[in-house]
Amino acid sequence: MISSDLHEAVRQLSAGKLVGIPTETVYGLAANALNPEAVACIFEAKNRPSFDPLIVHIGQMAELDRLVTEVPEQARHLMEAFWPGPLTLILRKSELIPDIVTSGLPHVGLRMPKHPLALRLLQSLPFPLAAPSANPFGYVSPTTAQHVMDQLEGKLALVLDGGPSQVGVESTIVSFAEGSPKVLRLGGISMEELHAVLGEAIPSQLSQSQPSAPGQLDSHYAPHRAIALLDHGSAAPSLAKGETWIPFAPHPAAKESLSTDGSATSAAHRLFALLRRLDYPEAATMFVEKAPESGLGRAVNDRLMRAAHRA
Repeated sequence: MISSDLHEAVRQLSAGKLVGIPTETVYGLAANALNPEAVACIFEAKNRPSFDPLIVHIGQMAELDRLVTEVPEQARHLMEAFWPGPLTLILRKSELIPDIVTSGLPHVGLRMPKHPLALRLLQSLPFPLAAPSANPFGYVSPTTAQHVMDQLEGKLALVLDGGPSQVGVESTIVSFAEGSPKVLRLGGISMEELHAVLGEAIPSQLSQSQPSAPGQLDSHYAPHRAIALLDHGSAAPSLAKGETWIPFAPHPAAKESLSTDGSATSAAHRLFALLRRLDYPEAATMFVEKAPESGLGRAVNDRLMRAAHRA
């Protein structure tokens, strides 16, 4: 059921049920993060491997004190700059966070979403929410309530409809697990923005076979249809029957484009919905031109590379 009833969402989550929730990045599949049984239902509904940790969402800064044991000064600077917003910080967890949330790791990913309905929901609950993307594991992330229902109907109590996600790619993840910051996932906050706040470039580790953060597996965010990537600025390819070309910017020879105006912001907003719309049965390869490798374009290209990877 798709609903805009905030009170019903609160009721279902308080009863230990799963609820699809809107955020500015993508839609999440939410459960009470302090209830191990409810969190286990997330893994079951998504068919998500138990080694892939979840992100915990909070609605106010006051919750930090009971969820983590320490907040480094650089982490506080990033919170002040980007919370609420599409930034997840990995910090040492308190005993209140169940091990199932973190896949047994001693650190937890936390973020405060910017979507107004998500914030209202979180501020109406006495507990934080664990909420990965609301889709079967490994498939394209959902950016509308209908996307969630199309794939998880019958596995959750309801989907709280907050309209289309505005950012369109997941949050940037910065880990403080080793003391100094390290980017583990590219997302809605660019490397340049992080650099501007901290005054230094931050190293990254974006892929791991045993992930310490979501979105680090080589194959992820993938449609069933094969994707071949083209460098930004490449000419139109010669297409065989059934193949599709998706240039980065609008082009007279293409029916679709990754962005509507040649910006990475538009490409991020459209990416997952476009991949879903073109993922029809038995379709031939989709050739997609990458975004410029800067700003939000890096996150778009990261998702495209994982979507194109075939194990």
